Amino acid sequence: MKRGNRLFLLTAAFLFVLCVSAATALPAHAAEKEGYEFPSAGVAQILDPGAISTDTPVKEEKALNINEKFENEKERMEKELAMANVQNALNIRAEADEKSEKVGYLYKDCGGTILERKDGWTKLKSGNVIGWAKDEYLLFGEEAKAMAEDVGNWIVTLDAEAVRVRMEPNMQADIYGLLAYDDSVEFIDVVNSNWISVDYNDEIGYINTDYVNVKFHIDEGETMEVIRVREREEAERKRKANRGAVAADADELRLLGALIYCEAGNQPYEGMVAVGAVVMNRVKSGAYPNTIHSVIYASGQFTPAMTGKVAKAYEGNVPELCLQAAQAAINGETTVGDATHFRRAGKREGYVLGDHVFW
Repeated sequence: MKRGNRLFLLTAAFLFVLCVSAATALPAHAAEKEGYEFPSAGVAQILDPGAISTDTPVKEEKALNINEKFENEKERMEKELAMANVQNALNIRAEADEKSEKVGYLYKDCGGTILERKDGWTKLKSGNVIGWAKDEYLLFGEEAKAMAEDVGNWIVTLDAEAVRVRMEPNMQADIYGLLAYDDSVEFIDVVNSNWISVDYNDEIGYINTDYVNVKFHIDEGETMEVIRVREREEAERKRKANRGAVAADADELRLLGALIYCEAGNQPYEGMVAVGAVVMNRVKSGAYPNTIHSVIYASGQFTPAMTGKVAKAYEGNVPELCLQAAQAAINGETTVGDATHFRRAGKREGYVLGDHVFW
């Protein structure tokens, strides 16, 4: 081999090692950047930038600011959302026919995404329920959006694999912790174009808006399969309770206490009773399932029940004060009248007690 060829090969090999090292060795500050994604360019492209075809279409998309993200979601709601307009529950059927099999229920204040409309019927998806409902029992467009905004809440989802939740709205602030890609948290307010505040483990945390999206959360319907399983579990629980005079009562008391602990464990006693009263008001209303267990575990209703926090609290140590509040609510005591909803106090009108507003 000629000396010139050997020199050329050695130079190319050196450049290859140098380029690969440069591509994989990131500066320390890059790893600190929230939402950072590692480069995915191939070796051939690193060695020869001309390998990237100039004919390849490049997607140019303007990043939306947080207010635009909210507006997009509101527009989607108005176009795609249907809300149940009933006092109790709306039948969802397999076909657009009153004689068709029921596949689930859409409860009062629940909503779904419109899939199809024909002949006075609407096919919609609400949670795991997919089926047809009569238009006369639904709200659409501006009316549906107005009801949704009254009973639902904003949820923050992530655009990055992990995002820091900070104690103050700036990049130098200390952090509470990290949110992973599949996590979602309740939105509180827009601080400015770069930051929003969220409910992070009962603390007000701050997330950079570059790494998040927003969606509106509305209570979802239930499939008949889920309802039948719950009814069987309820019947079995009652059967066992009949063999021990107070077993069922003690079980429901502890379950309600666990929910109160998860939702209002950091609130004053009156606020704990209020959360228990919301559950009991639902049990008595006729618009919801008629047992404590069924109300708490109804699909899409109480976030701690959906995430498994209630089950963990139930199996662990429920504070005595939470159990006292649960017993008071079971006995009929209430600090919020006949309220059946609550959320973090803010823009929603209602009776404010501690950090929550009830209506």
